[in-house]
Amino acid sequence: MAAAQGEHQVIGYGKLTSVWLCLLALTALTVWLSRLDLGISRIWGSLAIASVKGGLVIAFFMHLRYEGRLLRWLLFVALVTLAIFIGFTFFDVLYR
Repeated sequence: MAAAQGEHQVIGYGKLTSVWLCLLALTALTVWLSRLDLGISRIWGSLAIASVKGGLVIAFFMHLRYEGRLLRWLLFVALVTLAIFIGFTFFDVLYR
């Protein structure tokens, strides 16, 4: 609730640099994974890595890690709603 009181969380350059390096390593892992012949597991692995990368960006660069529970739950509800809508779209396309 620091944001409600007008205070801001300051993140050091060291932590931001380490998150950036982790994102670069995950990107390299995604490229390496794309070159392997794993069948459908390659897609699921790439999606898992992309989810981790998105979580890092949301948590650190968008400062959601330092916000209250309400904003975290709102983001969760929005992502679940998006997943439901995408699922309904694929379900509709599957049975045309």
